[in-house]
Amino acid sequence: MIRSIAIIGTGLIGTSVALAVRRQGITTFLADRDGAVARAAAARGAGRAEAPPGPVDLAVLAVPPGQIGPVLTAAQAAGLARSYTDVASVKGEPERAVLRDAPDPAAFVGGHPMAGRERSGAAAARADLFDGRSWLVTPSAVTSAEALDRGVELARLCGADPVVMSSAVHDETVALVSHLPHLVASLMAARLADAPGGVVRLAGRGARDVTRIAAGDPALWTDIVRANAPAVARLMRDLCADAGRVAAALDEVAESGTGLATVTDLLERGAIGAGRLR
Repeated sequence: MIRSIAIIGTGLIGTSVALAVRRQGITTFLADRDGAVARAAAARGAGRAEAPPGPVDLAVLAVPPGQIGPVLTAAQAAGLARSYTDVASVKGEPERAVLRDAPDPAAFVGGHPMAGRERSGAAAARADLFDGRSWLVTPSAVTSAEALDRGVELARLCGADPVVMSSAVHDETVALVSHLPHLVASLMAARLADAPGGVVRLAGRGARDVTRIAAGDPALWTDIVRANAPAVARLMRDLCADAGRVAAALDEVAESGTGLATVTDLLERGAIGAGRLR
């Protein structure tokens, strides 16, 4: 049973985790490489911006994928917690770093709450951010039963539904439902970057819906897609092939009035896909 938690990284997700578990009466300690950021999260009621007096039950690493390995190694060397998890949106690369470098890889289980906002930082955090959302838990081949149980318990404490899968399945899955959509939103939003102001002011809800998530932190998302580049690249090539076929079909429409079947096929497949999300 989790009674105490340490959060390393008090941005949007880390602070939201802290606020969520505080609802359950969990004692929470906050740390960030910028002490002022941790104090800002504490001021919101997320916990204490101080080191715990002894090992906590679970440490949550709320840092980018590329930092999981070194941050976990340092935390375990300091004896911060009995078990460890993370909330990064890529799992394969961090898992490999943990297995290679961590003093006690059995005490670590990967985790990824499928929730977020286009805003970042502790000020945007919400205690209900994870309510009813999936929380992917990715044990490695050496993850202990105790660490896995605590990773699952954390998801439930935050109001989420835990789903256990391998890191490989996780990365293929989120490439499709999270990482590629972010890049597509950015591709569309980039079209607006140099558009005349009068054109942008005419944008309706459709353009705003399609581009909303493009407002996410570019540095964080660069690290995310870097860490999951193979899976995202495969999907991006498929998408570009579809886009190329539609562009060619539209050229045919413009020149001869033929080619609409290809466009209709894409629109119909898009409607089916959108329906599955609903």
